[in-house]
Amino acid sequence: MSVPLHLRSDEVFVLNLGPQHPATHGVLRVKLTMDGEYIVKAEPVLGYIHRMHEKMAEDGIFAQFMPNTARMDYLHALAFNHGWALVVEKAADIEVPERAEYIRVITVELNRIASHLLWWAAFLLDLGGFTPLLYAFDDREKIIDLLERVTGSRLTYCYMRFGGVLNDIDDEFITGTRDFIKRLRSRLPRQYHDLVTHNIILIKRIKDIGFVSAEQCRRYGATGPVARGSGINYDVRKNEPYSVYPEFDFDIPVFPEGDSMARYMVRMHEIEQSMRIIEQALDKLPAGPVMGKAPRQLKPDAGYYYSAVETARGLLGHRLVCDGDKNPYKLKLRSPTFSNLSLFGEVAEGMLLADALAFMGSLDLVIPEIDR
Repeated sequence: MSVPLHLRSDEVFVLNLGPQHPATHGVLRVKLTMDGEYIVKAEPVLGYIHRMHEKMAEDGIFAQFMPNTARMDYLHALAFNHGWALVVEKAADIEVPERAEYIRVITVELNRIASHLLWWAAFLLDLGGFTPLLYAFDDREKIIDLLERVTGSRLTYCYMRFGGVLNDIDDEFITGTRDFIKRLRSRLPRQYHDLVTHNIILIKRIKDIGFVSAEQCRRYGATGPVARGSGINYDVRKNEPYSVYPEFDFDIPVFPEGDSMARYMVRMHEIEQSMRIIEQALDKLPAGPVMGKAPRQLKPDAGYYYSAVETARGLLGHRLVCDGDKNPYKLKLRSPTFSNLSLFGEVAEGMLLADALAFMGSLDLVIPEIDR
């Protein structure tokens, strides 16, 4: 977006948004050059909570890094668990029982719904709406209770194992999951769409605001709902299938408008698609073990290995280099939110500050994932 003609004044000032500010959703600083309420330049400044996760992976054995994965994207931690498990299993040639793969998909998709619900709540809170947060957290709490039952955790999960999962799911988990899906489906039309999605106040705040073109998404490497909200039909679960996702029938929501409303609609539709996947996985759930045979100490053959998964925020890539030792030689993570945030500066130029904050919320940023 070009700077409006009236922004030719030399009377500009610098405004620091963050690093300790509710609107930044974490320890993110955005250095804003302002002309009145209009943004002349926006510069995201990262590094405030950098913890050297990739270096920590190289300093320990492969299994020791699994808890770290949940400390990056803590809202969709199970997808990060899954990504690390997949790349190590590929490197060490470990087979995963079919039942374990189904359980992985069920828990990851439940976690995806929980992530989208929290985004929905926080996004609307940023825009001045408090009541939706109560509905979202009420539903999200049901998911957390279910996941706690099998993982032992409520947020930073360490559930995946090389060759399977920590615990099997039981009839109570299956019944509870089906009951939750039935409950959420009954609540989506009124508590979510009638109250919020079709609310004229929300529409005025985010429709035609924060336009991101498909070309910008490709240039910055944006993925996930950000890219699909700009008309790019790409989802790792469909385009680079992994685990047992090819066994399920589900759609990839794509909206071509490219504005904040389109990104909102992608996530709302993804909640429904995740419920479809979970129901199919429960219906087809095979019997059998949940852990395959894996050596106690892994020493994968020397080589380069890569895997990608679709998190709630987009493509998560693991590039693993092994040298035949018990520790990873090198790990490089391709985090989705880093690329999604990178386009903020270009798109925010010329926007009103209030609109830029709504646009930032539509990107669904998780800063610890960026500041690994």
